[in-house]
Amino acid sequence: MKQNWRIYQKLHRWPGLILSFLLLYFGITGILLNHREMIAPLDVPRSWLPESYHYQNWNNAAIKGQLTIGGDSILMYGSIGIWMTDRHFSSYQSFNAGLPKGADGRRIFDLHQTEDGHLYAATLFGLYAYDERAKLWQKFDLDVDISRFVGIENVGDTIYAFNRSYLFVGQSAGPHTQWDKIELKATPNYKQRVSLMKTIWKLHSGEILGLPGQLFVDVLGLVTIFLSLTGIIWFYFPDWIKRRKRAGKPRQKLIRINAWSLRWHNKIGAWTFVFLAFLYFTGIFLRPPFLIAIARSEVPPIPFTHLDQSNPWYDKLRDLLYDGEKDLMLVSTLDGMFWLNRNTFELHRFAVQPPVSVMGINVFEPYADGAYLIGSFSGLFLWHPSHPEIWNFAQGKIHVGQSGGRPVGDFKVTGALRDADGNRYMVDYDKGVLPLWHQQPFPSMPDNMLQESGLSLWNVSLEIHTGRFFSGFLGDFYILLVPLSGLAGVMVVISGYILYRRKYQKRR
Repeated sequence: MKQNWRIYQKLHRWPGLILSFLLLYFGITGILLNHREMIAPLDVPRSWLPESYHYQNWNNAAIKGQLTIGGDSILMYGSIGIWMTDRHFSSYQSFNAGLPKGADGRRIFDLHQTEDGHLYAATLFGLYAYDERAKLWQKFDLDVDISRFVGIENVGDTIYAFNRSYLFVGQSAGPHTQWDKIELKATPNYKQRVSLMKTIWKLHSGEILGLPGQLFVDVLGLVTIFLSLTGIIWFYFPDWIKRRKRAGKPRQKLIRINAWSLRWHNKIGAWTFVFLAFLYFTGIFLRPPFLIAIARSEVPPIPFTHLDQSNPWYDKLRDLLYDGEKDLMLVSTLDGMFWLNRNTFELHRFAVQPPVSVMGINVFEPYADGAYLIGSFSGLFLWHPSHPEIWNFAQGKIHVGQSGGRPVGDFKVTGALRDADGNRYMVDYDKGVLPLWHQQPFPSMPDNMLQESGLSLWNVSLEIHTGRFFSGFLGDFYILLVPLSGLAGVMVVISGYILYRRKYQKRR
């Protein structure tokens, strides 16, 4: 029996010491990730970060697309915000007045100009229209719980906008547009299901119970930080106290700190170990290899939680495109590609589905002869809804594989561009702007844009929390950082509780 207790001590002491330093940053970044809009104004200069986070050739999703607004004026948009340039991309002027400060507040998913000249922007934190008189963007006050807007189109003077859950319809009037919020109807074979990955993600963040759940997970983050710090103190202070005793130096203050740390480390750890074990265990499924095992699984939503929504398209809408030649509104969703009946607001699924990564569509535009250019982290493809073959546009060959698309393909496409001569460019997340079937290079990013384009504190926290931040010196092993830390965390808190109970029983 005594041997068993020594095993628990070893499982708790040494892994716990190593894990304490990792859990410190997991706790801090986890709390920051739970409050994106609160910390949105805070950016980190990219020059402070590893080279992989620097902008080079418009990489790192710097640019998603362009919008010609008349004459020689073009608006470029993406993670950099909105910038005005000319047809030769020779100079750039910020067009972000009115948008919130910080990279997150200026993350643009779509820009659209109606026939009467009004400009609209779909952003991470809301829907905006440009006020020509004030020369700034103005945000619409809309009833949404998901503020991310993803697409804008118009049919005549009627404008359509998507956030991730609802369709908004109004008459084009710029900042004075009045919007109707519309819930799209369920498909005939609809079943209320959500992805297992999303369920675990919401459990891990606490969002499944709304703000109270998030605040509870924040408390667990603070507990994680406290247990890590007191664990480090308990490990190092006894030897420090002994050295000071041998040297004849005062040590009473250190003794009190060590005793206080150990007492509250044990008590708080015992009170929260079940919740901590659950938090660490759910975290391992949000990164490979455990993520791969659950990526395509779906489950019924947990009743009476944030996932139990009556809206069949809640958090599933990703983009929309109006084809004027066919008078057809196409809709990209988490469940595939559909067309929208604008009278009944019903979605109808296409029989032939293009490859689109589960991480979402980034390029959605008409091409020619009824085909559409579709881009995501799965690659860049030509898709014709009535043709069974899908063309891999980036590689110049017929696509072979599942229609749903791999999460990450040979190219991680984040946007598409065209120059004044009609040359096409593909924007890859890692490599930046790449010429498609020609050799004309695209102009480099200007200095004034580089100086203004930091990385949001939220994104820095995400990179650290997921382990990607350490890929520069860990290589591909960084993928295992989260699952191994999660499993070790479960082992440490459970073994710690067992040791605490033994000590408590001895006192009894």
